[in-house]
Amino acid sequence: QVQLVESGGGLVQTGGSLRLSCAASGSIPRINVMGWYRQAPGKERELVAVTISGGATNVADSVKGRFTISRDNAQNTVYLQMNSLTPDDTAVYYCNVKFIGMNYWGKGILVTVSS
Repeated sequence: QVQLVESGGGLVQTGGSLRLSCAASGSIPRINVMGWYRQAPGKERELVAVTISGGATNVADSVKGRFTISRDNAQNTVYLQMNSLTPDDTAVYYCNVKFIGMNYWGKGILVTVSS
């Protein structure tokens, strides 16, 4: 079983920054995809950014240039540095890890950006 523990969310003003962390524990193969999704009120969950264990990343156009995803493979931890935040970034952010045939989600962490 895989567990994901997210941290780093909270309330920030427009233009501010936050850094999310997600630590994964359990049986995780070396080749995997870790990343972040978000769900705003009344909207569907959407991809924010993901990173493959080899280093490739995929970042949503809506956050490109403002958000940076990184990972520590030795610690099975993925980070999301969020800069220049706007109220449109307000959402519950979910950590996700995928590997062959498996897909795990964290409980989610709230990010609120005030105007």
